[in-house]
Amino acid sequence: MSSTGTETATESALGYEQARDELIDVVRRLEAGGTSLEESLALWERGEELAKVCRRWLDGARARLDAALAEREDGEDGDAGAERDD
Repeated sequence: MSSTGTETATESALGYEQARDELIDVVRRLEAGGTSLEESLALWERGEELAKVCRRWLDGARARLDAALAEREDGEDGDAGAERDD
């Protein structure tokens, strides 16, 4: 349960841009090499955590867009139906 609490704290503490920027930094550090195995594993785990945060933000944004598009389409369908009834 502590990992869930950590993920929730990380998610609520980081915005998408912050998580993305930190993830970019983690990837750069891993690609550069020169870290110990322990440091590399810690960076990898942090990267996984940050990727989850980014995915949640993107999934939420997609859901909001889908809802807005569906609402717009429903409104257009109602307008089209009104025109046909006249």
